[in-house]
Amino acid sequence: MNVRMITSFGFQVLRLSTPLIFAALSAAVCEKAGLFNMAAESMMLWGALIGVIVSGMTKSALVGFLAAMAAGVITGILIWIATVKGKADLMLAQIAINLASVGGTVFLLFALTGEKSNSAVAIKSLALPKVPIPLISGIPVVGKIVSGHNILTLGAIVAAIILNIFIFKSKTGHHIRAVGENPNAAESVGISVPKVYFLAWTIAGLLGGIGGAFMSMGYLTSFTKNMVAGRGYIGLCASSMVGGNPIGAMFCALIFGVADAASNQLQLTSAPSDLVLMMPYIVTIVVLVLLSVAKYGRAHRKMKR
Repeated sequence: MNVRMITSFGFQVLRLSTPLIFAALSAAVCEKAGLFNMAAESMMLWGALIGVIVSGMTKSALVGFLAAMAAGVITGILIWIATVKGKADLMLAQIAINLASVGGTVFLLFALTGEKSNSAVAIKSLALPKVPIPLISGIPVVGKIVSGHNILTLGAIVAAIILNIFIFKSKTGHHIRAVGENPNAAESVGISVPKVYFLAWTIAGLLGGIGGAFMSMGYLTSFTKNMVAGRGYIGLCASSMVGGNPIGAMFCALIFGVADAASNQLQLTSAPSDLVLMMPYIVTIVVLVLLSVAKYGRAHRKMKR
C-alpha cells in the first residue's frame, strides 16, 4: 500500500466508525445502568429519517440535527415507558420497537414523500459541515487522515470523553453505576431506580439520534430504507466487549470500523461481493463468540477456586 492508499483507508476508518461509536456509547450508558440496549438500531433509524425530513422542511442543518436527537430521545423514552411504567419485558419491548421502526420509517417516508426507499428525490436535505483541524491538517499523512471529517466524527470522540467523565466522575454517574451493580441496594440508600433508568434511556436515545443524523446528514444527505443496517447491534457488541466503558467502547468501535473500511476496499477487487459485504458482521459474530468463550473460561476458573 502506498501513502495515498494508507491515508484514504485511515480516513475511511474514522468516517465509517462514527455511527458505530455513537451506537457503542448509547449501549454503554445503558450497560452501566444494568440495562441491555438493543434498540440503538431504532434510535439511529428514527434519527436518520427525522433529521432529513426536518432539515429539508426548514432548510436548516442545525434544526434537522436537533430534531434527529429529539427523535432518538423519544425512542428511548418510549422504551422506558413500556418497561418501567408498563412492566413489559425489556428484550421483547426492544425487539418490538426495532421491528416497528423498520416498517414505521418507511411508512412515514412514503406518507410524506410518496417514496418507499429513498428520500433523495423528494427531500433536499442539508449536510452537516466538515471541519478542518488547524495545525494538524498540515501534517503529512496524519493530517489527511484526521482532518476534514464531518463535525460529528470529531463529536464522537468528544462524546466518548465527556460520557466517560460523566459516568466515572460525576455524582449522577455514580448513581447510574450503583443502580447497574445492585438496584435494590441503590434504592435502599435513596437512589430512585426509575429516574436513573429514565436518564440512561434519555442519554442513550440522544447518542443514538446523533448517530442516525450522521448517517443521513453526514455520511449521506438522504434517508434510505433500513440505512442503519445493523450498526446499532455492532455498537452493542463493541460496548459489551469492554463492560460499558465509553473510551474502550470507542476503540472497539474503531476496530469494527477497520473491518467496514476493509470491506469497502475489497469491493474494488475480484473478491465475491456478497462475502465482502458480510465481512463487518462476520467480524462481529467472531468477536462475540470469543468474548463468550473468555467469559465462560473466567467463570469456570472462579468455580474451581
